[in-house]
Amino acid sequence: MRLKGRHWVVLWLVLFLVVAGVVVARQTAAFTLARRLRDLREERTTLEARRADTERRIRTDRSREVLGARAEKLGLHFPSDSEYMYLLVPDRPTSTLSEGH
Repeated sequence: MRLKGRHWVVLWLVLFLVVAGVVVARQTAAFTLARRLRDLREERTTLEARRADTERRIRTDRSREVLGARAEKLGLHFPSDSEYMYLLVPDRPTSTLSEGH
Protein backbone atom coordinates (compact mmCIF):
# COMPACT_ATOMS: atom_id res chain seq x y z
CA MET A 1 0.00 0.00 0.00
CA ARG A 2 1.32 3.34 -1.01
CA LEU A 3 0.69 6.40 1.13
CA LYS A 4 -1.09 9.22 -0.59
CA GLY A 5 -0.19 12.87 -0.19
CA ARG A 6 -2.76 13.58 2.50
CA HIS A 7 -1.43 10.66 4.56
CA TRP A 8 2.08 12.13 4.42
CA VAL A 9 0.72 15.50 5.56
CA VAL A 10 -1.07 13.86 8.49
CA LEU A 11 2.04 11.85 9.36
CA TRP A 12 4.29 14.95 9.34
CA LEU A 13 1.67 16.90 11.29
CA VAL A 14 1.52 14.20 13.97
CA LEU A 15 5.32 14.03 14.09
CA PHE A 16 5.53 17.81 14.44
CA LEU A 17 2.92 17.80 17.24
CA VAL A 18 4.79 15.07 19.13
CA VAL A 19 8.11 16.94 18.87
CA ALA A 20 6.43 20.21 19.84
CA GLY A 21 4.81 18.48 22.83
CA VAL A 22 8.18 17.14 23.96
CA VAL A 23 9.74 20.61 23.63
CA VAL A 24 6.90 22.21 25.59
CA ALA A 25 7.12 19.57 28.33
CA ARG A 26 10.89 20.06 28.56
CA GLN A 27 10.56 23.83 28.76
CA THR A 28 7.85 23.55 31.41
CA ALA A 29 10.08 21.27 33.47
CA ALA A 30 13.00 23.70 33.07
CA PHE A 31 10.88 26.66 34.21
CA THR A 32 9.61 24.68 37.18
CA LEU A 33 13.15 23.68 38.11
CA ALA A 34 14.40 27.27 37.73
CA ARG A 35 11.59 28.53 39.97
CA ARG A 36 12.41 25.89 42.60
CA LEU A 37 16.10 26.77 42.42
CA ARG A 38 15.30 30.48 42.88
CA ASP A 39 13.10 29.67 45.89
CA LEU A 40 15.82 27.52 47.44
CA ARG A 41 18.41 30.26 46.94
CA GLU A 42 16.13 32.77 48.63
CA GLU A 43 15.55 30.34 51.49
CA ARG A 44 19.30 29.77 51.82
CA THR A 45 19.92 33.52 51.92
CA THR A 46 17.28 33.89 54.63
CA LEU A 47 18.73 31.04 56.66
CA GLU A 48 22.26 32.43 56.35
CA ALA A 49 21.01 35.81 57.58
CA ARG A 50 19.25 34.15 60.52
CA ARG A 51 22.39 32.17 61.33
CA ALA A 52 24.55 35.30 61.25
CA ASP A 53 22.07 37.06 63.53
CA THR A 54 21.98 34.09 65.92
CA GLU A 55 25.80 33.90 66.02
CA ARG A 56 25.96 37.66 66.69
CA ARG A 57 23.45 37.31 69.53
CA ILE A 58 25.40 34.39 70.99
CA ARG A 59 28.64 36.40 70.91
CA THR A 60 26.86 39.32 72.58
CA ASP A 61 25.22 37.13 75.23
CA ARG A 62 28.54 35.44 76.02
CA SER A 63 30.25 38.77 76.70
CA ARG A 64 31.43 39.60 80.20
CA GLU A 65 29.05 42.57 80.48
CA VAL A 66 25.91 40.56 79.71
CA LEU A 67 26.92 37.55 81.77
CA GLY A 68 28.03 39.81 84.63
CA ALA A 69 24.67 41.59 84.67
CA ARG A 70 22.81 38.28 84.70
CA ALA A 71 25.07 36.91 87.43
CA GLU A 72 24.50 39.99 89.60
CA LYS A 73 20.73 39.53 89.28
CA LEU A 74 21.23 36.02 90.67
CA GLY A 75 23.33 37.33 93.54
CA LEU A 76 26.65 36.13 92.07
CA HIS A 77 29.85 38.10 91.62
CA PHE A 78 33.09 37.86 89.71
CA PRO A 79 35.79 36.18 91.81
CA SER A 80 38.55 38.26 93.28
CA ASP A 81 42.17 37.22 92.85
CA SER A 82 42.16 35.40 96.17
CA GLU A 83 39.10 33.34 95.15
CA TYR A 84 40.73 31.72 92.12
CA MET A 85 41.78 28.12 92.49
CA TYR A 86 44.00 26.49 89.91
CA LEU A 87 43.78 22.75 89.50
CA LEU A 88 46.61 20.78 88.00
CA VAL A 89 45.70 17.76 85.96
CA PRO A 90 48.44 15.14 85.85
CA ASP A 91 49.62 13.96 82.46
CA ARG A 92 48.55 10.53 81.34
CA PRO A 93 51.32 7.99 81.12
CA THR A 94 52.66 7.63 77.59
CA SER A 95 52.26 3.84 77.68
CA THR A 96 48.45 4.10 77.69
CA LEU A 97 48.49 6.47 74.72
CA SER A 98 50.57 4.08 72.62
CA GLU A 99 48.22 1.17 73.37
CA GLY A 100 45.31 3.00 71.73
CA HIS A 101 43.14 3.42 74.86
